[in-house]
Amino acid sequence: MSQPGIPAFGSTLTSLQAQNGAASASGSPYTNGPIQNALMSSQGYNSQLPGSYPHLIPAKTLNPVSGQSNYGGPQTVSPLSSYQGPGQTLHRPPVASTPVTSSLHSGPVPRMPQHTSHNSAAIPMPSGSFHPGANIPPPLNWQYNYPSAGSQTNDCPNVSSGPTMSGNTNLTSHQYVSSGDPSLQNNFIKSGAPLGPLPTGGPPPVRALTAQKSSHRTVPQPSFNSAINQEGITSSTNNGSLVVHNNYDEIEGGGFLATPQLTNKNPTISRSVGYSYPSLPPGYQNTTPPSTTGMPPSSLSYPSGPQAFSQMPLGANHLTASMSGLSLHPEGLRVINLLQERNMLPSTPLQPPVPNLHEDIQRLNCNPELFRCTLTSIPQTQALLNKAKLPLGLLLHPFKDLVQLPVVTSSTIVRCRSCRTYINPFVSFLDQRRWKCNLCYQVNDVPEEFMYNPLTRAYGEPHRRPEVQNATIEFMAPSEYMLRPPQPPVYLFVFDVSHNAVETGYLTSVCQSLLDNLDLLPGNTRTKIGFITFDSTIHFYSLQEGLSQPQMLIVSDIEDVFIPMPENLLVNLNESKELVQDLLKTLPQMFTKTLETQSALGPALQAAFKLMSPTGGRMSVFQTQLPTLGVGALKPREEPNQRSSAKEIHLMPSTDFYKKLALDCSGQQVAVDLFLLSGQYSDLASLGCISRYSAGSVYYYPSYHHQHNPVQVQKLQKELQRYLTRKIGFEAVMRIRCTKGLSIHTFHGNFFVRSTDLLSLPNVNPDAGYAVQMSVEENLMDTQLVSFQSALLYTSSKGERRIRVHTLCLPVVSTLNEVFLGADVQAISGLLANMAVDRSVTASLSDARDALVNAVIDSLSAYRSSVLSNHQPGLMVPFSLRLFPLFVLALLKQKSFQTGTNARLDERIFAMCQVKNQPLVHLMLTTHPNLYRVDNLSDEGALNINDRTIPQPPILQLSVEKLSRDGAFLMDAGSVLMLWVGKNCGQHFFSQVLGVQSYALIPQTMTDLPELDTPESARTVAFICWLREQRPFFPVLYVIRDESPMKANFLQNMVEDRTESALSYYEFLLHIQQQVNK
Repeated sequence: MSQPGIPAFGSTLTSLQAQNGAASASGSPYTNGPIQNALMSSQGYNSQLPGSYPHLIPAKTLNPVSGQSNYGGPQTVSPLSSYQGPGQTLHRPPVASTPVTSSLHSGPVPRMPQHTSHNSAAIPMPSGSFHPGANIPPPLNWQYNYPSAGSQTNDCPNVSSGPTMSGNTNLTSHQYVSSGDPSLQNNFIKSGAPLGPLPTGGPPPVRALTAQKSSHRTVPQPSFNSAINQEGITSSTNNGSLVVHNNYDEIEGGGFLATPQLTNKNPTISRSVGYSYPSLPPGYQNTTPPSTTGMPPSSLSYPSGPQAFSQMPLGANHLTASMSGLSLHPEGLRVINLLQERNMLPSTPLQPPVPNLHEDIQRLNCNPELFRCTLTSIPQTQALLNKAKLPLGLLLHPFKDLVQLPVVTSSTIVRCRSCRTYINPFVSFLDQRRWKCNLCYQVNDVPEEFMYNPLTRAYGEPHRRPEVQNATIEFMAPSEYMLRPPQPPVYLFVFDVSHNAVETGYLTSVCQSLLDNLDLLPGNTRTKIGFITFDSTIHFYSLQEGLSQPQMLIVSDIEDVFIPMPENLLVNLNESKELVQDLLKTLPQMFTKTLETQSALGPALQAAFKLMSPTGGRMSVFQTQLPTLGVGALKPREEPNQRSSAKEIHLMPSTDFYKKLALDCSGQQVAVDLFLLSGQYSDLASLGCISRYSAGSVYYYPSYHHQHNPVQVQKLQKELQRYLTRKIGFEAVMRIRCTKGLSIHTFHGNFFVRSTDLLSLPNVNPDAGYAVQMSVEENLMDTQLVSFQSALLYTSSKGERRIRVHTLCLPVVSTLNEVFLGADVQAISGLLANMAVDRSVTASLSDARDALVNAVIDSLSAYRSSVLSNHQPGLMVPFSLRLFPLFVLALLKQKSFQTGTNARLDERIFAMCQVKNQPLVHLMLTTHPNLYRVDNLSDEGALNINDRTIPQPPILQLSVEKLSRDGAFLMDAGSVLMLWVGKNCGQHFFSQVLGVQSYALIPQTMTDLPELDTPESARTVAFICWLREQRPFFPVLYVIRDESPMKANFLQNMVEDRTESALSYYEFLLHIQQQVNK
């Protein structure tokens, strides 16, 4: 019997009623379950308030039918035919014309063999599987939440539009700029809401379902002949109209949902009027050797002088011929028996698979560090995807620091007039004057200005423009991409100054870091800064220019917080710098004798929100204990005797106060970053919501103490330096578009889902990652290539409006074997980890663990039954998935999902926060660390970076079999580095690297390597420094002896070995084989 769908992460409900708008158990109208309809309501982002900065109404979308507000987190926009969280079934009618049979397990769910340990929750528990979409009849309480036409506030403004202008001859305003300025980067995106009548009953018409997804499909309507009608903004070919926008959706441009549609009320008809597929796929006719993504313009090989337009439209036959010569890497065709060849871990970092594309297309493709898909060969149909039992999704790192970033300044940003896709390397030029969109296949006119190439200064070469030669590009956005004047950079710091906080000594470190980096804060002459401290009362600091010293203002009424002298609390940094410096120097001493033990965090956050609402900005909150006073007060929930159990642990928030406040912050463009420095349980599950839904980040320093834990002090200082000086984008939104036929249904990361597919990011930072789940909504038989595009609209710290666009192109395949050959095992593991976090919170930890195991069993069973012609004994896997069982076992032993350990609850929650917010490369390193032998480093195969020689020792398997007592081994576990030194390691290593004469003299708490004047020391230090430079956080180094207390942590990361509560890799493979070969 299939289970009801499970709402997304952070929801307080687990029933289907919760998803469909029932009141939550606590009586709160807030939930974070799947959105059942894209048109739930007026979006809540339109009304402008009086003042110089019109802002957005607090972020709630009210369901006009049920009164339900929806927001936040990994919001499941539509769970149709999707690769779901464990145990989820889909209450949607099938979209495909042929019904797809459910691929659920029949019979009992496979269980892991029970271990001999005392842990009863060893590996799998009840059902639990991330099932590809099963099509189940709609439940009785299905609701159609279409707003009435009168409540639509997110569609086209009533702006009359003249005929579309075919060109704009003003070429002088065009310039092409290459900028690596890291402080100038961010984006906004928009969608419109389709008009649709309220269904009268029965299953919804299939076409209407697209309104609930971010599938970006367009129904061309003859009456919408300009981007003003459809989008509410001027199109790239019409620069003559001024349009006033009243919400963010209208600014960036909608997906396919933006076009008002004729909705067929007859549920038996699967397509609405006017919907048709083009017969030919988009052509790819870039005939000159394209440049690599992200190269500086000086290195782009653009021919000089005007040239005749040489592109001919490629038909399907030409495209097939051009791709027929491609062959996958021979190794990709290998079938591996993991029981005989289980040592498949490569000795060098695992590289993402290269899509099977023509080299001219692949050369232009997006860097996989920025944008990668779990399947580099997209299945032609949902039925084929279901059969493969692999998740389809994207993993993004959209605001990553880039060494080279092409930046275009132009009065015209060329976009598809139908789906609003930005022109990119994968569009087709039918001739000099027309281009075909690679997402919706709409034919668009080429604006006159776009005919001119600013690099070659030649006319008539639109296909050689930078926008069509770079899969990653940034546009300087014109004024129509702004709702208000770009906000100034605003930084507000909120400090806990209770007795507990003063005891940790953190204020000294934080204030010193701020003093050191004050001039390096991203910004300009408009930068504002402010400070609030709190214990049982709230303290504000007036920093008005002209004061001789900062003035403290105390508000003791925490029940009804107000802002005293609001004009002097957030001040211009340049004008009041001396006062700010004085305050930072005196703050650490001001509370040294305090006896106040209470913490009124909630009221302090409310005060900070009120102070920042007029402008937006970044709030940095430092907290050291469980909040005990006022709104948001929390009680201890951790039960130490249940730490090791997979049952009954408190992963859900205990209050929705922090989530509600985060949504209010998001609506006013405020992001909250939480720094938790605590030795005791602080209920991070509840506190973390303030960052999760406001697009902030969580930093956790357990047992922070300035004297007892100097390693954490060093870590905080290093990470604060990065935090304070890295680039930042303000008032950002992001949208992901995909080729017609594909749809996005679930988002993972820290943000608020503003409309069906628009992610609200009050702040965006270069260290944040995002993931989305997708499905094949309509078959892709008419095309051989699909594209995905993310667009991030933001305000840079310099006050510029910018749009960063990444476009990825992948082939479509029709056989199961090709789907498996193109599987990206790291991306699959990363997406599964995100799904498992949601499953842990909404169901249980044991369900999530079961689902991870079943993900391996299901996909390898599908491969065995449908691809392998002869069923050999053993565990047969495709080469692409050779590491899949290993990575899933590593996830089961990762702090987020492990059982049988004494992990603190806050540490587990923090690990889950990291899974949801880290880019894939860091997530994989945390999950499956790298192990190196470092007592014999050499220059063979070394890297040379900035005149430094960086040794590259081979990566070893995570098993004690690979250790020896006569060596030294470095484990890189992402946030921590552990150097284990064997007792019999050579005297040479002790003296030349560690600076001691014998093993016995190695200090018990050694956390730094001395920089000695020896080649061995230089190599080791250079290698560790290089590893640290690869990530935005600071991994602490521990030197470990046999009797060191850290040895248990080191061995805990030996993923392939057996532990008290988890199987060894070989035992896990035997279990998988047993289930697969049933």
